[in-house]
Amino acid sequence: MEIYKGEKKREYLKKNSIAHLFSFSIEEFVEVREYQRDEWIIQEGTRPNFLFYVIEGKAKIYVTHQNGKVSLINMIKANDYIGEMELLNEEYYTKGIQASTKTICFALPFHCYREKLLEDVIFLRELTKFLSVKATHMAEKYSQSLAFPLENRLADFILQTSDEEIYKEKHVTVCDYLGVSYRHLLYVLAQFCDEGYLQKEGRHYRIKQYSALNELAEMLKNT
Repeated sequence: MEIYKGEKKREYLKKNSIAHLFSFSIEEFVEVREYQRDEWIIQEGTRPNFLFYVIEGKAKIYVTHQNGKVSLINMIKANDYIGEMELLNEEYYTKGIQASTKTICFALPFHCYREKLLEDVIFLRELTKFLSVKATHMAEKYSQSLAFPLENRLADFILQTSDEEIYKEKHVTVCDYLGVSYRHLLYVLAQFCDEGYLQKEGRHYRIKQYSALNELAEMLKNT
């Protein structure tokens, strides 16, 4: 993890200003942080000390069940918050957040901003919108599992989790997240390779036709 300082920090604050999300200035204590692919932004069960706002990149949310099984439960993208539930709730079991690509975030330290954030009408209004969209997305994901074939849902998943044309998620994780059998997943991946959408390279896949995958994924968004 790298923390931007000086001019580099000022450039990011200017280029990606989120001043409109607050009624007070955040520039004095906010940090600009960069995480590399597979680096943990938050370790599961470890309460974060920051509210994060994602500027660039993608991340994944994991939870470990009582039986030891680890499940991918959601994805994070640019303009999403991380740590909002810990801001709102004194007692909350923190999920693990892992970067899928190089990810750059603004990080607002709770010890400086918690009281102001919880009293800021502008911020709370924006946070409410975010949480509403997040809840709707989770409901849509469940309905899509019933309404759409794996081809559409896998295409969308590949585009969400790929990094610089490379897709390399573990099959077991994908099966659990999409609610499909291992055999069915391998069949559709092989189908994508036969169609020329993907090219298998060792243990990962290279995306060859973004437009074809995007066309399949877009069908989910038109519901």
